[in-house]
Amino acid sequence: MKLSASHLKRYQQIAALLWKYGRSDLVRHLASDQAFGVSEKDSSSGTPGTPEQFAADLEAMGPTYVKLGQVLAGRPDLLPEPYLQALARLQDNVKPFPFEEVEKIVTEGIGVRLSKAFEYFSSEPIAAASLGQVHSATLRDGRPVVVKVQRPGIRQQIAEDFEVLATIATFFDNHTAVGRRYRFHSVLQEFRTTIQHELNYEREAQNLLKVGENLKEFETIQIPQPVSDYCSGSVLTMDYVRGRKITKLGPLARLEMTGSTSLAADLFKAYLKQVLLDGLFHADPHPGNVFMTDDGRIALLDLGMVGHVAPGMQEHLLKLLMAVSDGNGEEAADIVIRFSEKMEDFNAPEFRRKISQLVVRRRDQELAQLNVGRSLLDVSRNAHDNGLFVPSELTLLGKTLLQLDEVGRTLDPSFDPNASIRENVSQLMTQRMRKDLTQGNAFSTLLEMKDFASNLPGRLNRIMDAVTNSELEVKVKAVDAKMMVDGMQKIANRITTGLILAALIVGASLMMRIETPSRLLGYPSLAIICFLVAATGGLWLVVSIFIHDQRNKNKPPR
Repeated sequence: MKLSASHLKRYQQIAALLWKYGRSDLVRHLASDQAFGVSEKDSSSGTPGTPEQFAADLEAMGPTYVKLGQVLAGRPDLLPEPYLQALARLQDNVKPFPFEEVEKIVTEGIGVRLSKAFEYFSSEPIAAASLGQVHSATLRDGRPVVVKVQRPGIRQQIAEDFEVLATIATFFDNHTAVGRRYRFHSVLQEFRTTIQHELNYEREAQNLLKVGENLKEFETIQIPQPVSDYCSGSVLTMDYVRGRKITKLGPLARLEMTGSTSLAADLFKAYLKQVLLDGLFHADPHPGNVFMTDDGRIALLDLGMVGHVAPGMQEHLLKLLMAVSDGNGEEAADIVIRFSEKMEDFNAPEFRRKISQLVVRRRDQELAQLNVGRSLLDVSRNAHDNGLFVPSELTLLGKTLLQLDEVGRTLDPSFDPNASIRENVSQLMTQRMRKDLTQGNAFSTLLEMKDFASNLPGRLNRIMDAVTNSELEVKVKAVDAKMMVDGMQKIANRITTGLILAALIVGASLMMRIETPSRLLGYPSLAIICFLVAATGGLWLVVSIFIHDQRNKNKPPR
C-alpha cells in the first residue's frame, strides 16, 4: 500500500509516541509490557515520557489528538491519575484561527454576509476548542447570541487521522493481549462516530432543542436554544448565556451562592432523567461546559457529544445504579454479566469477587471520592480484565457521571449522589411506567392480543393436523448421544416384550375354544402353555423394572 506524505508523517508520530510512552506507567496501567511487545530490557533503556509531555505531544499533533486527549481525560479506567490531570488542561487554551476564515465560513454556512445577518459580530473569539471556536454577536433584532464556527479543513484532517489510527488499532487487536481485551478498533469506531456527530452542527442544534424540551421542568437548569435560520453544518448560532464557568468561580463567589445544595440535587436528578427516562443525555458535562448564570441557574453548553440509551439498556443501567448505590456488589456483577458479551477467557468467579470488593470499598463514600462515575468505570475496567466486553453505554455513563460528580463537588461538597439515586429512583420508575402506558402502547398491546386470539384456533388446527398426519417433529439437542440411544433401546425392548406377552395372552384366549385331544388341567395344552409363558414373562418384566428403578434411585447424582 502506497502511503501519502501526510499519512506517513502520522505513522511516524504515533510510532514515536508508542515507543516513548510504551516504557512508562501509561501502558503498565493497561497491561503488562509483554502485551505490547516491550521487554524489560527495552523498558530500562531511555527516559519514558511524562504525563505533561504526553499532553503536549497530543496538542502538537493537531485537533484530532487534542479531542482524543479530552476524551481520555475523563477515562480513569484507561489512564492513571497523573495523566488524567495533565490531559485536563486540554479542555481549554486552544489556539484560535484567524477572523478572515471565520467570516468566510459563516457567510458560506448561513448564505448571507455578516453585516446583513448580525448587528454586531466580535472579531475575537470568547472561546476556542479543538474543533471550532465561539464568537459573541447580536442579531438585527437586538438578541444577544453566540456563534460557534467550525475550524477550516477539520473534517478532512480528522478523516485522514482516523485512517491511520484505525490501521494501528487493528494491528494491536490482532497481535497484542491488551488489544484483544480492550478492542481498540471498536473503541476507536465509537470515538469516530462521536466526533463525526460533533462536526455536524445541525445535529447539535437538534440536540439543544430536544434536551431543552426534556428538561423544561427543571427551572434551575438552562439549555441555550439555537437560532435555526442561522445554523448549518459548520455554523451554530444560539442564545448567549450570561455567566461564568464553574471553574472560574472563586472561593468568595461559592460562599455567596444560595441554594447550592438544591442546584447540585437538581443537576444530578436531571441527568438521571436524561439517561434512565429520555434515553438522550448530555455526555460531556466537564466543568468547562457548565456555567453558573448571573440569575443563579446552571447552563449546560456544548451538546455536540450526546449519549443514546435504548429502553432495555435503561432498565439494566437503572438496576446497576441501584445496586452500586446500595453497596450490593454481587447484584451489580450479575447485572453487568447479563448485558455484556462474554469472551472465551471470561472468569465469572473472579469478576464477581472484584466487583463485590469494589462496591463495598466505595459504599457510603462522599462526593469528594467521585464514587458513582468512578465506580462504574472501575466496573468496566474489571470487566475487561476478566474477559467481559461491556456495552459502550456503560462506559459513557460512567464518564458522564464522573464529570458530573466534579461539577457537583464545586456546587456542594456535601452532596451525596448515592442518596440522590435512592431518592429519585422510585419517581423515575413511576415515570417509566407512565411512559410505557401510553395510548399507542395500549392499542398495540390490544392489537397483539386480538391477533393472538384470532389466530389461535387456526394454529391449534395445524398442530393437530400435523400430529394426525405424523408430520410433527420434535428436535432434541442431545448432551450425551450414546446415553440417550441406550435409554431409547431399553424403552423399545420393554415395549416389545410387553407386546409379545400381550399377544401370547390374546392367542391363548382364542385357543381356549379349540377342542384338542391334548389337555392340561382340563384346558387345551397349547393355550395353558401360552398363559404360563405370558405370566412368567410378565412377572419377570415387573421384577426387572422394579430392580432397575431402585438401582437408579440409589445411584449418586453425577
